[in-house]
Amino acid sequence: MEYRVHKKHVVFIMGATATGKSRLSVDIATKYSGEIINCDKMQVYKGLDIVTNKITESEMKGVPHHLLGEIQPDVNFTAQDFCYHALAVIRKVARSGRLPVIVGGSNSFIEALVDDPILGFQSKYECCFLWLDVSLPILYSYAERRVDQMLDSGLLNEVRNIFDPKADYTRGIRKSIGVPELDEYLRVETKVDHKTAQRLLDAAISNIKSNTCKLIVSQLLKIYRLKKELGWPINRIDATIVFEKQGNEVEDAWEDYVLQPCFKIVGNFLNGSKKFVQYIY
Repeated sequence: MEYRVHKKHVVFIMGATATGKSRLSVDIATKYSGEIINCDKMQVYKGLDIVTNKITESEMKGVPHHLLGEIQPDVNFTAQDFCYHALAVIRKVARSGRLPVIVGGSNSFIEALVDDPILGFQSKYECCFLWLDVSLPILYSYAERRVDQMLDSGLLNEVRNIFDPKADYTRGIRKSIGVPELDEYLRVETKVDHKTAQRLLDAAISNIKSNTCKLIVSQLLKIYRLKKELGWPINRIDATIVFEKQGNEVEDAWEDYVLQPCFKIVGNFLNGSKKFVQYIY
C-alpha cells in the first residue's frame, strides 16, 4: 500500500521593495489564521525602524510577526541563519494549526530555505508563491517619494544616532540603504558651512534613492531567475493600477486587483485545488 505524507502549507509573498508585501501579508494572515515570518535581511535586526521601513504595530493589526527586529544589529545574519530560525518558527506555527506566511524581498533567503537539499523543505511543505509586481517607472517614482517620507519621519536623526566614524558598513544593520550613503555628510555636518552641508546631504539623499532603485532591479532579476530559469511556479499579481489611483480609489483597486486574486489563489491552494494556482508539492 502506498502512503502519501501529508504536508503542511506555507505561503510566500515576494516582490521588490515598496510594492505592498507587508500589507498583503497581514491581509492574508488575517483571513487564513496565519502568522508572519519576516524575510527581509535588514528588517531582522533590532533598530533603525524608519531606515529599514519595518511594519508598525498598528499596521500589524494584531497578527503575530516573527524574525522582525530580533537580531542584534552588529551580527552578520546569513541565509543559513535565516533558514535555521525560520524553520523553527514555521514548525511551531504549522503545528499550532495556523498558516505560516513568509514575506520579504530577500529572495536569496527564500531560495536557500526552499531549495536547499539538506533542509528538504519541499518534502515537508507545500509552497504557494505570490509575487506582488508593479511597473518599474511607477515603482521607481513611488520608491523615491517614500524616501522623502522616511526623511520627514526622522530617517536622518535615526542614522545620526548610530553614527560611528569607525563603523563597518559591510556588517549587520549598517548595510541598510540609507546608512552608508549618509556617512560623508555626518562626518562633516558640524565642520562645514550650511551650503556645503546641504550639498552633501542632497547628494546623500540622491544616492539613497538611486540605490533603492538599483535594489528593486536586483530583486526583480532574482525573481525572474527563480521563475524562468529554475521553474518556480510563482503567481504574479500586477498591482500597478493600485499605485496609479488616488484617494478612496486606492482601496477599491487594492481589493479588486490584489486582494481578491490573492485570496482566490491562496484559498484554492489551501483547499487542494489546482484551479488558478501554481504551487510546489
